[in-house]
Amino acid sequence: MEKEFSRVHSATDITVSVILLAAGCVLVAMPTSVPVNILGFFLIITGLVLALVLRTGYKDKETGERFRKKERFFPAHCKDSISKALASSPDNIDFNEENKGNGLRLDTWYNSKTGHVFVRLYEYIPYRYQPCTAVIATDMEKAGKLTR
Repeated sequence: MEKEFSRVHSATDITVSVILLAAGCVLVAMPTSVPVNILGFFLIITGLVLALVLRTGYKDKETGERFRKKERFFPAHCKDSISKALASSPDNIDFNEENKGNGLRLDTWYNSKTGHVFVRLYEYIPYRYQPCTAVIATDMEKAGKLTR
């Protein structure tokens, strides 16, 4: 299965940007000292930059469904065990080796509302992570540990 995900604005991204913009506008509009107005302009600029740059959500290009992404890193010697666990039951992955190396990256895209979960394993080849498994589709019940 070949899945493509594009980065999109999440509700949290939009909320943070709007709060910063509103706080900046309030500080600029209030008749206060110059340092407070400078802080207001700084908040406005920060809110605008975050509105343009910050994209933490993911969207399936085929269906339009929105997902969250979780990344986990493992040492390279765990490749076979993780690949076998993904093929049979993603919940059987041994997380004791997590964050002890960065030779492998396990990406999990999940949607809590629909229960859809997609998992893919990447191997580090100098300067890039290359996919070493296909995108595996499962549900929240089978991949509960991957989304926590």
